[in-house]
Amino acid sequence: MSTAQRLAVIHTGGTISSRPDPNGTGVTPQQAPSVPGLDGVQVTDYQPFTLPSPHVTPPHMLALARLVTEVAPQHDGVVITHGTDTLEETAFALHLLLPAHLPVVLTGSMRHMEEASWDGPGNLLDAAQVALHPATRGRGTLVVFGGDIFDARTVTKIHTTAVDAFGGYPGPIGRIDRVAHAARVEYFATPDARTPLTPPHLDARVEILYAYAGWQGEGFEDAVRRSDGVVIAALGTGNLPAPLLPLIQAATVPVVLATRTHAGPVLPVYGYPGGGATLVAAGAIPASFLNAHKARLLLLTLLSSGLEVGAIRRVFAQDVY
Repeated sequence: MSTAQRLAVIHTGGTISSRPDPNGTGVTPQQAPSVPGLDGVQVTDYQPFTLPSPHVTPPHMLALARLVTEVAPQHDGVVITHGTDTLEETAFALHLLLPAHLPVVLTGSMRHMEEASWDGPGNLLDAAQVALHPATRGRGTLVVFGGDIFDARTVTKIHTTAVDAFGGYPGPIGRIDRVAHAARVEYFATPDARTPLTPPHLDARVEILYAYAGWQGEGFEDAVRRSDGVVIAALGTGNLPAPLLPLIQAATVPVVLATRTHAGPVLPVYGYPGGGATLVAAGAIPASFLNAHKARLLLLTLLSSGLEVGAIRRVFAQDVY
């Protein structure tokens, strides 16, 4: 007789667990949803906290990683329900903190449970079946939404209200579809080998600044003074207005260059003052394909692990994290 598969579902709040508050103050997380239609699977629920995702912090992410590490050995897969606003950040943090062999899948919903179009049950069932699928092991933390399977490194929220709210260049790495009531999971890409990071805490302070035409560096020096590192969502391939060049040269904390563009890597091409090549020569660290908020989490994790700027630069240059 075959043994039933075991699934851990970790609930953290978000729209997937929300309904309108009786006092009329708006929609709030209230009740953890159940996984529908999982015959022959033993489900164990955990609820470490119930929060809207704008309230989730890096320490919450570290607590989730520790809970996954604790419960994963007793289960065949782990699903985490999460609000969509910061879901991609929690997914990337778990990607950094957990070994790739653990099948961990995050999902959520764009509609609350009292709406006729509530997308929570379908996303939750998809996430469960992806987490339990044998081809998922070794791929690190994933996000499942609207039938698409995304890598935690590249997924991002691309729409504020649409049901298919997640995307990110170069797109999903897999898809789950239902054929005659059976789930078909198909992957389009293979994962890179990597080693998880193991910081004792995630309390380094890293700020994000957003570049724009005519920026003179307002806020940069204050951010450097009060933080352990700074990420700049720069222009194009990692370029900034000329006044930022001397500020980066004088910075006393690591400065990482991401791009405010929605896709593509940071490349040190231009040699004019403030061009990417001059910024890297001044000490800035290119973020490669990571967007600013994921670059922040990587820098935060590396700083919390005690790495110095040279080692941080090497990690970002590897493109495997």
